Amino acid sequence: MKIRTMLLAATVAAIAFPAFAAWPERPLTLVVPWAAGGGTDAVARILAAGLEKELGKPVNVVNRTGGGGVVGHTEMVNAKPDGYTIGLATAEVTTYYWSNTAPFTYEKLTPLALVNFDSAAFNVAANSPWGDLRAALDDIKKQPVGHYKLSGMAAGAAYHLAFAGLLQLEGINPKSVAVVPSQGAAPGFQELASGGVQIVPSSLPEGKPMFDAGRVKALAVMSKEVISAFPKVPTVKQAIGKDYEGGTWRGLAAPAGLPADVTARLVEATDKVANSDAYKNFLAERGFGYAFAKGPAFGTFLATQHKNNGEIMGALGLRLRQ
Repeated sequence: MKIRTMLLAATVAAIAFPAFAAWPERPLTLVVPWAAGGGTDAVARILAAGLEKELGKPVNVVNRTGGGGVVGHTEMVNAKPDGYTIGLATAEVTTYYWSNTAPFTYEKLTPLALVNFDSAAFNVAANSPWGDLRAALDDIKKQPVGHYKLSGMAAGAAYHLAFAGLLQLEGINPKSVAVVPSQGAAPGFQELASGGVQIVPSSLPEGKPMFDAGRVKALAVMSKEVISAFPKVPTVKQAIGKDYEGGTWRGLAAPAGLPADVTARLVEATDKVANSDAYKNFLAERGFGYAFAKGPAFGTFLATQHKNNGEIMGALGLRLRQ
């Protein structure tokens, strides 16, 4: 009788408290807000391969393009917060709210990890009269608004905001240099080499073909440290004695409201992948900048980016919300 009672209690307990399989139980989707074949897509695919090994489930990369990244970021924000849909957020997510391009801010995302930062460089033509960053900034400050022009992106893009922030650091009107919009750095460098514009703020790897051809030079890079592949290019600190960082970035994120245990599992898995030799070597070989900020630290980074971009966009007349 006693044994039967114990078996019955065990059965009732099993019914009342069923055993749940550990998360994840099925494949994940990694949303990329930019087209296949681009830099963000490449970073997403190496991350996905690593996460598959760490989580033991397939991680399928899905490109959701359109609206300057708005379509893909909107899908990240609106996904069910169960961890099965995550995304590779990019710098643009901290500008959409200010430009009234999308109704959400970074607060609608659960920050998992910052995994990349590509610092902007101050690139000029090889025959530019500016021999260093100080000479360039002093000259820009003396000239009327619009006297000098830059290209390589659309107005309000990450590298434009990085450049404008550098001007603000020096007390220069960020509107001083006009933007000649282009579909990326390549056509911008062609304009630079032909004399149509005087500056292209871009990553150093994007300028390498033109550096190698002797048509372009970089006066400084907006990073904390010298980029190892470009040891002759000084940082802003080395050039003018002031700390300044600016550029574009990518980070893994999920919808807001993600359960704490799922968040912890994804953060742990991303930590291992992003700090692996395979991932770091991948970035280095392709000229991407390495950066890592885990969970809450990435959240702090997003908050700072949101605030700073709002201020810079306001100064540039691109801010449509308060």
